[in-house]
Amino acid sequence: MKAFLIDLEKCVGCHNCQIGCKDEHVGNDWSPYAKPQPEVGQFWLKVNQYERGTRPHVKVTYMPVMCNHCENAPCMDAAKDGAVYRRDDGLVLIDPAKAKGQKQIVEACPYHAVYWNEELQIPQKCTGCAHLLDGDEPISIPRCVDNCHVDVITFGEEAALDLDGTEVLHPEWGTKPRVFYRGLPKKFIAATVFDPEAKEVVIGAKVTATGEAGVFEASTDDWGDFWLRGLPDADWTLTIESGGKTKVLEVSTKEKDLGLGDVALA
Repeated sequence: MKAFLIDLEKCVGCHNCQIGCKDEHVGNDWSPYAKPQPEVGQFWLKVNQYERGTRPHVKVTYMPVMCNHCENAPCMDAAKDGAVYRRDDGLVLIDPAKAKGQKQIVEACPYHAVYWNEELQIPQKCTGCAHLLDGDEPISIPRCVDNCHVDVITFGEEAALDLDGTEVLHPEWGTKPRVFYRGLPKKFIAATVFDPEAKEVVIGAKVTATGEAGVFEASTDDWGDFWLRGLPDADWTLTIESGGKTKVLEVSTKEKDLGLGDVALA
């Protein structure tokens, strides 16, 4: 069974995968796999950008998203007359002829990866470039994979992919996605610690976040900055200690990443 592996730790946000998808499908009729993708309004693969934290402690995450080709695909359950089907290689496709008028297929996808083509009155989405896999074109892999110059996206037999430590989007939904992610962003707490009396940043301060989700530690660097990364969504008691001085803050990463700015250790 085929699967995608997307390594967010490598992604630089160049959008080449998104551009390649557009180039392959806009204006091209790959029936019976898919009708042409509209020039605007649809992204069968889209690179989302997330700015996290608060200046100056900010991180940016780029995240390519597409149809997850789920093993338990809600779009298949919603379709009539076999309009959505799974190939032997695991790719989930929409038959553009059978799916005409079936807007419920769009509404069934919890990932919002299926689009409605108003002109053709059909639902559309990523096909895994099945026409390239089956055809005699010079490219025999999905265009998003071919266009990625830093090896963010890998496609192949699931058993041959290195899926150790990877995750899928919203496993609690029970759809069993076949798009796996490495490096999905976790929450962070960051700040710059300074001594208001000395008017200097504090180097080497011990920083501890303690909560029901565990204990995480860091120390401030040569600029007085600390980063507590990979935190679960939880409430924390944040303790900063240096030179006999202690600062305690009650913070939470349940809603967002925390860039606390300058924190005075007094």
